Amino acid sequence: MANLENNGSGNEEIQVVAFKLRREEYGISILNVQEIKRLTDITRVPFTPDFIKGVMNLRGSVLPVIDLKKRLGLQEVPYTDNTRIVIVKVDDISIGMIVDAVTEVLTITEDHIDTTKAVSDGNERSESNKFISGIGNLDNRLVIMLNLNEIIGLNGEAK
Repeated sequence: MANLENNGSGNEEIQVVAFKLRREEYGISILNVQEIKRLTDITRVPFTPDFIKGVMNLRGSVLPVIDLKKRLGLQEVPYTDNTRIVIVKVDDISIGMIVDAVTEVLTITEDHIDTTKAVSDGNERSESNKFISGIGNLDNRLVIMLNLNEIIGLNGEAK
């Protein structure tokens, strides 16, 4: 288990669930991940944004499911045997996110996550980078850290 003791030097370790979207690797805090499921039946809901695939039944609860590639503006690729639904929970809201493949759980120290260059283009947070909270660098392996509040739409869009 990672040492989560914070000694004030920015070396706190964060465990991240890493997954692939196309050729890039992305990550979210393991504290937000409820479970990871194989692709299952998703019921389409009319009049929803195109990135919302529909809803799924998870042990009696109905959860919205989004296609994370569409949400991030990435080109779609066909689903494969590696495609997974990552169930995340933020502020009592659970949602499923379709990803190409879940790779592993990584431990990254806070000082290896660059939050400044990753999300600024000289202006305030632009529309294109609001979904990114930073870039994790783990032995020259870059992991794009996602801002779940923005992806789910908790920052004003639709609650």
